[in-house]
Amino acid sequence: MKQKMAYPIVLKRTDDGYYVSIPDFDTGTQGETIADAMEMARDAIGLIGIDMEDEGKELPEPNTISPEIVPGDIVTLVDVDFLEYRKKVDNKAVKKNCTIPYWMSVEADKAGINYSRLLQEAISNVLGIERITKH
Repeated sequence: MKQKMAYPIVLKRTDDGYYVSIPDFDTGTQGETIADAMEMARDAIGLIGIDMEDEGKELPEPNTISPEIVPGDIVTLVDVDFLEYRKKVDNKAVKKNCTIPYWMSVEADKAGINYSRLLQEAISNVLGIERITKH
């Protein structure tokens, strides 16, 4: 995957902010302000890009699709650093609920067990990997 790329976006004013068209990825998003809309576009491109990478697909080159522009639209570029985006997303903590017997919960609490850390270690052992996220 290429590290950093800049894609064109089209911002269209709406009653409650801006709709953002991202032609090269055939998707859109929205934001309350121009800055918010641009950040949402960067996030959408980053998510789609790492999903495409995970699926073994090539990212589209910027400007492969000409956007439809009408008077009043704002056309600009949004840069995305895919390597940095992946680091940010891959290390983001996600909440998972699990159920254990009450007695075990009492004993684990007495022992000061860090449930998140223990679960990460157990899953890493099962998968045979050593990458653990620090909180």
